Amino acid sequence: MRLGAILAGVRLHQPLSPSIAAMEIDGLDFDSRRVTPNSLFFAFPGSRTDGRRFAQDARQRGAAAVASETEAPDGFDGVWIQVEHGRQALAVAAANFYNHPDQRLGLTGITGTNGKTTTSYLLDSVLRAAGHTTALIGTIEYHLAGRVLPAVNTTPESVDLVRLFAELEEQGGTHATMEVSSHALALGRVYGLHFHTAVFTNLTRDHLDFHHTMDAYFAAKRMLFEGAGAPPPRVAVLNRDDEAIQAMTLGSETEVYWYGLGPDAGLRTGKVSSGFGGLQFEVQFGKLRFPVESRLLGKINIYNILAACGAGLSYGIAPETIARGIADLRAVPGRFERIDEGQPFVVAVDYAHTDDALRNTIAVARGLNPKRVITLFGCGGDRDRAKRPLMGQAAAEASDFVVLTSDNPRSEDPLAIMNDALVGIRRVDVRHLVEPDRATAIARAIQEAREGDVVILAGKGHETYQVLKDQTLPFDDRAVARDVLRSYGYRKTAKP
Repeated sequence: MRLGAILAGVRLHQPLSPSIAAMEIDGLDFDSRRVTPNSLFFAFPGSRTDGRRFAQDARQRGAAAVASETEAPDGFDGVWIQVEHGRQALAVAAANFYNHPDQRLGLTGITGTNGKTTTSYLLDSVLRAAGHTTALIGTIEYHLAGRVLPAVNTTPESVDLVRLFAELEEQGGTHATMEVSSHALALGRVYGLHFHTAVFTNLTRDHLDFHHTMDAYFAAKRMLFEGAGAPPPRVAVLNRDDEAIQAMTLGSETEVYWYGLGPDAGLRTGKVSSGFGGLQFEVQFGKLRFPVESRLLGKINIYNILAACGAGLSYGIAPETIARGIADLRAVPGRFERIDEGQPFVVAVDYAHTDDALRNTIAVARGLNPKRVITLFGCGGDRDRAKRPLMGQAAAEASDFVVLTSDNPRSEDPLAIMNDALVGIRRVDVRHLVEPDRATAIARAIQEAREGDVVILAGKGHETYQVLKDQTLPFDDRAVARDVLRSYGYRKTAKP
């Protein structure tokens, strides 16, 4: 495709000359290591490194031209195209290059602090129950027409997204469901995408190391519903019970499905039954009534199920098919994922890494009517430091015993991170233990458990690694918990 056609709609500092506009381009990328001959390389300025440093490397690998929002570095003698906004330019170029597959797919974006992953898994299950070939893009992994791919970011860069959509379309796919992070919205990774349905779960404190204020954090989330670079979504599925929703602005062309547990919600529940085996309730939407059952636990998952039901209804999926899709999802990796080796207490691994998420996860445990709740958690390094004591206080207020340990310390001192969280724990008179080695801490938490207790291993969820200052180590809370349980003599036996 000619460069001029690829950059159609991109805001340029100067118009392309006829000779440059006529250049044939065979690919796009922002990673110089993946550049192929006759491609267009996008050089982004970053907080840690400047993409311009790799422009010459991209040129040596055969890049025909470089696009960047900054000026060419000294000594660069190739074709340099200066654009107004690098990531927005990449998004527009990718859509042009791959012929706008998002405009033909049923694309759902799910944003919010908590619940994005579970809601996306639920909706994908509903879509597959309806017979659709789908893609699922999010924190844990990417699914593409039945294939599982590793997740690099919760929301990939635009060119990777559009490339996935194009491949899905080539394989007969019709619907894509994706988690849309606030980072992706603020940086322009989803700029110009045409969303059929946008879902808002909730807003609580997170990512303030990036956004700095809650207002800026919510403003980024709100962009999904305003249609950044594209028309607003046809349908918005919004949590009526969340306070932040009062500041949401919607266009008149967007149809709204309000969900929640209160009387003001149009999509709500009736006849709720919650127990160790999961949830059962009736979904009510206008005159429509249909029962759903789910293996997922707790009040927070009622919200997630309602959100998925709303998104399913936005595509005209029949209620009985929605119910079947909800029931088909047995579990979500790292989201109150139970580790069962036949022990007389519950061990659950959860991704909760904010104070609100910790409260929600412990509330799920309390819903099982345990004798005690034992909560293990840590806080990530190089992230919002102010939330650490809040997490400590949340764990202490809701638990009977707290184990404070290390999470992903990254470049920070693990003990300094733990001291920040300990401030919050000590605001509450609760038994607690401090153990920086996470594997030892998991063993101590499980050792503390007695029959009828619930042990929560919070913070890392589905992750299979631990990020330290100078290395990334293999580490999976689930595997460690199984090893500990087996070392105590527990073994899950198959039922006859």
